[in-house]
Amino acid sequence: MAMTFASLVQADESESSARQSAARAILASESEQAMIVQDMAANPSPILGPIFEAWQRSQVYIYEAPDGARIPFMLMPDGSGSKAVRIDNGEPLVGPNGAPVVVDEATMKPVETFAKLRRAMRSTMDLLALADPAPATRQSAILKLGMKQSPEALPILNARLAREQDKAVKNGILDAIAIINLASPDPKMQIDALNQLKKSNSVPSRELVAKMAADEKLSPKVRAAAASTLKAIDNHLFWVDFFGTMFRGVSLGSVLLVVALGLAITFGLMGVINMAHGEIMVVGGYATYLVQCIFGTGVALAPFGISVNIPGFGFDSNSGIYQSYFLFALPVAFFSAAAVGVLLERGVIQFLYRRPLESLLATWGVSLVMQQLFRLIFGPANAPVYSPAWLLGSFSVGDVIMNYNRVFVIIFAVAIVVGTSLLLAKTPVGLLIRAVMQDRTTAACMGVRTRKVNTLTFAFGSGLAGLAGAFLSQIGNIGPSTGQTYIVDSFMVVVVGGVGNLIGTVISALGIGTLDQILQTGLRNPVIGKVLVLVGIILFLQWKPSGLFATKGRGLEN
Repeated sequence: MAMTFASLVQADESESSARQSAARAILASESEQAMIVQDMAANPSPILGPIFEAWQRSQVYIYEAPDGARIPFMLMPDGSGSKAVRIDNGEPLVGPNGAPVVVDEATMKPVETFAKLRRAMRSTMDLLALADPAPATRQSAILKLGMKQSPEALPILNARLAREQDKAVKNGILDAIAIINLASPDPKMQIDALNQLKKSNSVPSRELVAKMAADEKLSPKVRAAAASTLKAIDNHLFWVDFFGTMFRGVSLGSVLLVVALGLAITFGLMGVINMAHGEIMVVGGYATYLVQCIFGTGVALAPFGISVNIPGFGFDSNSGIYQSYFLFALPVAFFSAAAVGVLLERGVIQFLYRRPLESLLATWGVSLVMQQLFRLIFGPANAPVYSPAWLLGSFSVGDVIMNYNRVFVIIFAVAIVVGTSLLLAKTPVGLLIRAVMQDRTTAACMGVRTRKVNTLTFAFGSGLAGLAGAFLSQIGNIGPSTGQTYIVDSFMVVVVGGVGNLIGTVISALGIGTLDQILQTGLRNPVIGKVLVLVGIILFLQWKPSGLFATKGRGLEN
């Protein structure tokens, strides 16, 4: 690659200078264009990226002025169409009378490119990324440059190292230099490079190091250093995989916990087998969907064939207010699901206490009815719920990638568990719930209105299911049958943890989630991993039928 790498050590030129250089390259002859573009790496101005991209897409043109001047320009959208913008100064293209020049794209001939010029533009853009304001972009460009193992890149990397302020990017530069030095004929430089890669546990260099460890043409010392570095990198990868699996397991367990926590209230504390718990969770998901639509342009529904238009606030999807819709959706999801829970308890459940089989059949019928209602109101297709920007993306800790939405569900689950525990242990309402749970008859004799406590407890458990639906809407679509996906896992978590025991539910959810991820990752087969988890649960319940922690009451049957 014929290019002046040392030019990148010079001070950054202004955007104006970069524009003028780009214009000069466009107007130059084919024999000079590639060389001018390569030398433009001396100007790391961000404006060159859009110009080069437009040029490669044949969207750069030349205006022939009446005075004979040739002015390169590109078309930029301005809301009502496209306007011509000069490349040399970024100003609108105007004619002799000062009015903007109107161009017809159909009749304009774009400036052509050729293979050598396109390669020069790509190389220059890669080098310009070394001065990008975003550290992640710089680090990616540095790694890409290092993996080419071109000795010509060493001057620019050393110059960038002296100017770089970000610690992670500095380490990336050291690794890139070491990767280039792996190809050096000097054994001492190779060993020093291997030691650097061993120190940083450089995962991208693993294949190169493995080849050196197996290359019999190298000296024994170099091969020994390569073998030691390879062992260190493999050991690092083992721990990255381990902690990555544990993180995914905890996040999966947190999802199960959020879904099962409401069931731990209604089933564990009240003894009601509510097969409609999954559909109540879906209510929270649809509530989140409606809040999202109301923050946007609204939504048109057709319940029972009747057209209903729900207007929206019309917030821009990129605005901060729209991006905060999920925070408003959480209480809406909770109270919507709680209201449905009150209707279910007052209309069906109150007549079926102490009759588990009848409550199971009745709530199963209710779940089928609710699924059909969802289809009639929202349609059979899934309702698309888009995650706000602050829940998208990921970050890494020691090469372990952590998604923001998974971190959020963990924090979300911890907050719900703490809040529920405090409610049950530290408030008068919690005292009434625990009293009715332990001995309903004695509590009634002491003046506790057990019917109201039952309704309140069921509403709270249903509200927690609604919160679970709100979060699940952020990691997948909500549909009429979504609840059936989680109802079995929810009962499994509650039963294994011990019916009615919140601590047991937490341990069960995290344990099942982590075990599931470990088996799926280790066996590299999700189906077999899931089957083994279910078999393990069955064997565990044979050993401890009451789960991890059996809830004790004051009745004689306990």
